[in-house]
Amino acid sequence: QVELVESGGGLVQAGGFLRLSCEASTSIFSRYRMGWYRQAPGKQRELVAAITSGGSTNYADSVKGRFTIFRDNAEKTVYLQMNSLKPEDTAVYYCNALWGPGNYWGQGTQVTVSS
Repeated sequence: QVELVESGGGLVQAGGFLRLSCEASTSIFSRYRMGWYRQAPGKQRELVAAITSGGSTNYADSVKGRFTIFRDNAEKTVYLQMNSLKPEDTAVYYCNALWGPGNYWGQGTQVTVSS
């Protein structure tokens, strides 16, 4: 079992920035594909960004050029740098860890962007 602890959410004005962090409890963190997902009220959970064990990244079209995902394997932490935030980015953001049969989720952190 892997525990994921997210932090960094909050309330920010449109155009502002936030950095989310997700620390994992596993010693083999470097093997995991890590992802950030979000779920807005009344909508399905969607992938925001992901980074593989090799460092390859992919992003949702809606956040390309504004968000950056990166990882620090020594700290067992994945980050999501969110710039130029928009009201439509408002959601609960979840961290995900995926490797083999293991698929783990954090508890979520609220991001609210005011207009």
